[in-house]
Amino acid sequence: MAEETIVLTHSSDVSGETLVSMRVLEIIAGLAAQEVEGVSRLTGSLSERAQEAFGRRVHGKGVALQQTAEGLIVDVYVYLDYGVSVPKVSHAIQQRVTSQVAAMTELQVKLVNVHVQGVVSQKTTSSVDVNNLFGEESDTEGTK
Repeated sequence: MAEETIVLTHSSDVSGETLVSMRVLEIIAGLAAQEVEGVSRLTGSLSERAQEAFGRRVHGKGVALQQTAEGLIVDVYVYLDYGVSVPKVSHAIQQRVTSQVAAMTELQVKLVNVHVQGVVSQKTTSSVDVNNLFGEESDTEGTK
């Protein structure tokens, strides 16, 4: 099965064309979304998660693209950090993805749909005093 490509149009005196794989566009959009503060991670398909489980880094996961006559439609599937403003982070993702795809390929992005799949809480660090495991107050003068 042939991989989908998009022809980039640019004015040049040199003959030829530039073809960009849809996979490359997914990677650009995925990396752009991951750079937004408040994004914990992008979701992936079952096969992508399996590949990551075996140590292979999967780029472009959590991104689906559609090419239309008006431009690209990008769907981004994310998990956000707990406590962030969902509308603000979603808007930042839309802006970042649109600007990065346009800057790197000069393609028009028609829509960026952000699908928030979940919220990830931050790990809490436990401050356990190994000298006072049960939280008993210590006598600074000592007992005789």
